[in-house]
Amino acid sequence: MCQLCRFEEARAVGQLRNQRLINLLGCCCEGEERLLVAEYMPNDTLTKHLFHWETQPMRWAMRMRVALCLAQALEYCTSKGRALYHDLNAYRVLYDDDYNPRLSCFGLMKNSRDGRSYSTNLAFTPPEYLRTGRVTPESVTYSFGTLLLDLLSGKHIPPSHALDLIRDKNLQMLSDSCLEGELTNDDGTELVRLASRCLQSEPRERPNPKSLVAALIPLQKDSEVPSHVLMGIPDGTAAFPLSPLGEACLRMDLTALHEVMEKIGYKDDEGAATELSFQMWTNQMQETLNSKKKGDAAFRHKDFKTAIDSYTMFIDVGTMVSPTVYVRRSLCYLMSNMPDEALNDAMQAQVISPVWYIAFYLQAVALLALGKENDAQVALKEGSSLETKKNTN
Repeated sequence: MCQLCRFEEARAVGQLRNQRLINLLGCCCEGEERLLVAEYMPNDTLTKHLFHWETQPMRWAMRMRVALCLAQALEYCTSKGRALYHDLNAYRVLYDDDYNPRLSCFGLMKNSRDGRSYSTNLAFTPPEYLRTGRVTPESVTYSFGTLLLDLLSGKHIPPSHALDLIRDKNLQMLSDSCLEGELTNDDGTELVRLASRCLQSEPRERPNPKSLVAALIPLQKDSEVPSHVLMGIPDGTAAFPLSPLGEACLRMDLTALHEVMEKIGYKDDEGAATELSFQMWTNQMQETLNSKKKGDAAFRHKDFKTAIDSYTMFIDVGTMVSPTVYVRRSLCYLMSNMPDEALNDAMQAQVISPVWYIAFYLQAVALLALGKENDAQVALKEGSSLETKKNTN
């Protein structure tokens, strides 16, 4: 392609502006060097998050959000006369600051006759491209079908093998086992039906981008949930660094929290240690101290119901106040799937000890359990800040 043609190609792509695209910002040259400059996407590719995740798999709602965003991007490009997209695959999808999926504009830049339009394994290449070496709008739809299979299965399944599974109605083999409990049979069946239409051997039988958008809208779930949460990345992970304890809170790893709190014991229980060690040997006081000891033993042995009952006896007497007892009972409530009660106890611990980071961390976990991700981020950030200050001091 001549330099003038390349410039005109870049200029035409640069005129596209859409929130579903990674928009081209400009181009520059020096000697024989040519450089395209596009919007910066800091949060990696769909390939990384779908196939190589580290902590939590991408949730079904996000997978469907990706599919819809890509279909909308293709529909927009088609409406602007740019229906050809070369080598559409998971590497072409990247995530912006807010973990919203965006389609790279670079797939719009290639010459359809350059012999390099498809760099993927031939098993994933549209059959008509193998025959003619040309990319058509229907070829883009075929590639979109392979991406739908990626999103459903969590792996790269060759279309020919996938079509065999579809014909055998083997939805279980096509579905990602990590989606158990999230993916309904109806949604899975509908996505398989749409993917099979995209993968038809005859190009004219494949749907166009507008039809894809219409088919994917009914499959959208949790539309108000932030994108990064649906990625399996809880609030706050990109905003500030976290200690191992903070990371455990983000993962809602209650077992790890239990180990940390057992190790900490009462040493950070500001203002309470003196009261608890003061020997007031009345019958009532001895009974109160015994209930705390019984609660501690139950907490240590993960008998959370007994721990809740014993700590409640200690708290109800009201003679002594301990934030550690409140956060321990809070964790016991979380272990017992009682997030409202857990949140109340964590907030009470904060009232008693306003600068104790553990109280904020327990609030964050309870808020995550209640689905209040934005409030959880605030509590987590405050807890992280207080923990950092304590460690620095």
